[in-house]
Amino acid sequence: MSRRSLISEALASTPAEPIAAAEDAPRTEPRTTFTSRRLDAFGEASRMVKKPSIRLKPAECSVWAGNARDYALLNEERLRSLIDSIQAENGNRIPVVVRRTPKAELPYELVIGTRRHWAVNWLNTNHYPEIELVAIIEDIDDEAAFRLADIENREREDISDLERGLNYKTAVDTYYEGVQSRMAERVKLSKSSLARYIGLTEIPKSVVSAFNSPMDLQVRHGDKLLPLVRNPATLAKVEEAAAHIANEQSFRQSGDEEPISGAEVVARLIQATTAPRRGRSQKTVIEANGSHIGQIDRDQGRGLTFTLTPTDVSADAILEALRPLIENAKILRR
Repeated sequence: MSRRSLISEALASTPAEPIAAAEDAPRTEPRTTFTSRRLDAFGEASRMVKKPSIRLKPAECSVWAGNARDYALLNEERLRSLIDSIQAENGNRIPVVVRRTPKAELPYELVIGTRRHWAVNWLNTNHYPEIELVAIIEDIDDEAAFRLADIENREREDISDLERGLNYKTAVDTYYEGVQSRMAERVKLSKSSLARYIGLTEIPKSVVSAFNSPMDLQVRHGDKLLPLVRNPATLAKVEEAAAHIANEQSFRQSGDEEPISGAEVVARLIQATTAPRRGRSQKTVIEANGSHIGQIDRDQGRGLTFTLTPTDVSADAILEALRPLIENAKILRR
């Protein structure tokens, strides 16, 4: 089923009947590719623009809690390009989707378009009160609203896998009686993919904190971490290593250094559960001004050993690069 068909189904106002599994239905369309899905998305955007729209203020809308995006994480830096685009066009080119809420305090509830809603609201409070939010009204229930929002969210790159996992976990309990296979059929997602997203929600916050951003924690990382956090024998080691990595992330952020990548975080967490070979030390590359200037060997018995490579980097820059590493070593010994 194409993305356009999925959206048409999601917008249907009548209660949805169970959908037959994909393998039971005759294949009438070729397997969709990423390109064809993008074309469907552009086509659907055009359809929504052509549909009669209204203009309203963001303050007239409550934000539906069923969307995957965490509204509290949106900020000016993250939405700068969208803010500039809406300001230049005096409004959002692609309408948001709202539904009427006659019994609520506000007349509308935002179903799709949290980024656009936030951006217009920011402009209203920052010298552009005349800009309004362009919206279309759809009469849909919560389950259809969830599926419609999920279709759009799959086209977005700034929603973390963890946000989607949390959203899916709530949805499967709220709309599908806790049956993941039923939800997978409704949202046209494989059972294994759905399980992998929901699996991310089992990773404790203490471990998530090791990542520089929730965006860095991806489904493929969950495949490696879940066996460790599900095992009481390794969970404590993972949490202890995560605390050390979180401290190092803070040191790097305070020094305007590159954060530890998601892949490196996962590698360190896995390494923490493996007994180190006797005589081996932990090695850390030292960088200054974007150049490798040496390495640190950390050994529990001998402490830290610095090996510096001849370089044109100034002595002051070298000392600044060493400072957070030394401070972090102090924390690790506590």
